[in-house]
This record gives sequence, structure tokens and C-alpha cells, in this order.
Amino acid sequence: MKQVEADVVIIGGGVAGLAAAVAAAEGGASVVIFEKRATTGGTGNMGMGLLAIESRLQRIKQIALTREEAFKIFMDYTHWRVDARLVKAYIDKSASTIDWLEKMGVEFAEPAAYFPGSNFTWHIVKPPSGRIGQGTAATMMKILTNRAKKMGAKIFLRTPAKKILKEGGRIVGVLAEDNSGEDIQAKAKAVIIATGGFGDNPKMIKEYAGYEWGRDMFSFRIPGLAGEGIRMAWEAGAGEEGMNMEIIYGIPDLGPKGPLGGPPAVAVFRQPNLVVNLQGERFMNEEIMGNTTFTGNAIARQKNRCAFNIIDENLKKHYVEKGFDILDVLFPDKKIGDFDAELKLVLDQGNKHIFIADSLEELASKSGINPDGLRKTVDEYNKACDTGRDVLFNKKAKYLMPIRQPKFYAGRLFPGGYGSLGGIKINYKTEVVTKDFEVIPGLYASGTDACSIYGDSYVFVLPGNTMGFAVNSGRIAGENASEYIKSVGK
Repeated sequence: MKQVEADVVIIGGGVAGLAAAVAAAEGGASVVIFEKRATTGGTGNMGMGLLAIESRLQRIKQIALTREEAFKIFMDYTHWRVDARLVKAYIDKSASTIDWLEKMGVEFAEPAAYFPGSNFTWHIVKPPSGRIGQGTAATMMKILTNRAKKMGAKIFLRTPAKKILKEGGRIVGVLAEDNSGEDIQAKAKAVIIATGGFGDNPKMIKEYAGYEWGRDMFSFRIPGLAGEGIRMAWEAGAGEEGMNMEIIYGIPDLGPKGPLGGPPAVAVFRQPNLVVNLQGERFMNEEIMGNTTFTGNAIARQKNRCAFNIIDENLKKHYVEKGFDILDVLFPDKKIGDFDAELKLVLDQGNKHIFIADSLEELASKSGINPDGLRKTVDEYNKACDTGRDVLFNKKAKYLMPIRQPKFYAGRLFPGGYGSLGGIKINYKTEVVTKDFEVIPGLYASGTDACSIYGDSYVFVLPGNTMGFAVNSGRIAGENASEYIKSVGK
């Protein structure tokens, strides 16, 4: 068995793990990272940016949101069902983390909001090309990796951790396995878990979040996010906390970008059109379509956890000629190309969640929507459009456009998710604690594995939260682990 030794062993070399490695090394600790994949960065290589409050960039842009205001928004949103000390520590750390990253060479675009009504807290990483989009945070992952190496961190790739080692109630190291199958025993005084959650583990998704992947949950499945860090923490005595999915919504089977993918034409089904459930009834004010958390929640409580976004020929022409009503940074396309050709491409690829019909009755037959319920709802909705007043949900008149002119189009929407949330119980120092809130000396957790600060719904009104929590909790864990090492002696 190979033997290595370090002050701190970090399980996972993604967003939280790299931040923890740099912070711990800056605190004077020697660091080893065990990363089971062939590269570092994890899901951060697919992301865009992180939350910060009162950053230098926000002050330059006169964005007035304060830490106190953000904390109140956060805690009101979660109804105080989460750890207020942990939320406060995260928010208070966030601005200095932007400074910390900038000193390493990370550049940011202007702080952004995700959808109308959300706050300008999303600090999007600027890549060398300057073009903003999915995956721009990969630049930050490279910089953090290089910084960790420069600080002396040893990174073992293709080396999954298998077990956290304890003696006398204290953490003493990690057992891992290299690419050849040989065990590695890493002796350490502190361990930080940062394995990214259980988003690639349908069994855990069903058992702990209550969704059946591929039937009523179509989340991103990043290979390798199997929940083993959570399992190892539980085996070491950690308490269980706040396991859920980071809910969004969309049409399944649209390619590698998940339920929010597909050509621009598919994005019409994420616009504030008429939305009905299988009974043919409205169940939400469609203005919230831009807020993927709210919309995903609303869809998740419908029959079969699905809904249908419906347009007609006139509305199709409106989007082709005028562009979309709701735009966001992630999907900034303003106009559709050849709508019919783009939908045909998706259908030819075998997608079974988009329906085209010459009548409402045919649309109901193809989609499974109750035909009587659909006809009644469309009649009521068209009346609201004609009068400019939605008496059911008070939808703004500018979004009230009737459904009358064949052809009719519908996209079937299901809950999706960016990944999992929570699993390991921690305190505001990111120390892992038991179910009875007793600290397990030398054990820390950060990022998605311990992200239980949202309660039942991702706090999307403060965009950048998941990556923000990963970087900041990783940094906090690294700092506290290095201080712990000093307290117990080298």
C-alpha cells in the first residue's frame, strides 16, 4: 500500500475542493487532493460564475444591495428553516472572495441578474476570448488549480477516495485507490469533503429527494457525482442534512445542455405563454417562467409532474418577428431562425415531448391533455386576452396573447435540476457535525455535499448561489482546517 502524508487531505478537486486547497495552503498547511476524474474543476468547468455581495465590481456599477439586505432576502425566502450563521458567514465572505480570486488573475464580467426581478449578484467569469456563456468558469478552475500546485498541493487524478480514517474520535486520514487499483493511505490531521453531491446517482435521487430520474426528473447527470463523499461522511459519524434537488424545468431529451437545451425555437416553450397541466387547467401565473425554480416547483406538484406550454401560429410568428419576451444571460438568443425547420430537427431526433396539431382536439389527443379541460381553459384564457385582464392569476396584459390560429404547438415540461443539494450536516465553520451537533474534530465539508442552506427551494433571486457557496465554503473550510492543524500541532 502506498503511503502519503499531508496536513490536510481534500476529497474532490472541483470548485469547493480547489478553493479549500488554496486557502489551506495559504494558511501554511501541506495539502493532498484526491480527484477521481482525469481533470480538476468538476462541474465548475460547465458553470459561469458565483454570487458576491458588496464586491468591488458591484460598487463600481452602483449596485446598492448590502450584505444585510441580502441576508434578509435569503432568510425571508427560506423562512428561517436553514442555518442562519452559515448563511451569514457565506454572504459576509463573498466580496473578499472576489478580491481573492482577482489577485490570482481571475477576471469577471459585470455582475449580472439571471431573470427580471432577481438581483445583480452573479459574478460571471470572463474567459480569455471575452465571450460570456456556459463553461466560462473553466478559466477560474484552471487558475485555482495552478495556484494550488504553486502553493505545493499534490493532486492525485483518477484516484477516488474510499474511506475516511478515524482513531479515537479524531480524523487521521483517507484511504484512496489509484488508477492501477493500488490502495493509497494518506495520513492527515484534517480532511475536507468536496465531492459534488449525488446528481449522477438515480438511487439516491429517488431515496432522498423523492424523484425518479428519467420519469419525473430530468436533471443534469455529471458523470461521477455519485454521492460517495456523503456516504463516507455518514460512515464517519456525520449527521444527515437537507437533501434535495436544485430544481429547474424544461423539455427532456434536448441534448447535452439538458432540459434547457435545444435550438432557439424550443425556447418558445420557456416563454410566458399559456401553460396547462394534464387536466387542461392553468396552475400558475406564466410570468414566472423566467424563474426556473418557481416554475419547476409549480410543475412538480401537477399530475405526473408535467405541464404543457402552448402557442398557436400567430404567437409563433410573433416570436419569429419580434424575438422573445423574456431574455437572460444564459440564453440570450433574441430571435428564432427557421422555426419549422428547428422543430422538425428536434422531432426527427426522436424527441417525444413536442406536439404539433391542426386543432386543439388533435393537440389534446397527441399530448394526453384532457380535451374538455383544454377547450374550457383556452376559451377562458382567450377572453382574458381580449379584455386584457386575467382574473385567475393577474398575468400582465402584455403577456396575454390568445391561442386561436392553427397550427397549435405544445412543449411538455418536467422538473429538471442543475444537480443535488445537501447531505452532510455542518456548522458555520464548515466543521462536520453529528446528528446531535457534536463536532467531529478534523472533518470539514464544503460545496454541494453540504449545501443545505436553501430549504426547499434554490434561492434563485440571488443568482450565482451554488457556485458561490462552493467557493466560499471551500475557502472557509481550508482556512479553518489550517488553523485546526496549528491547534493540534504539526
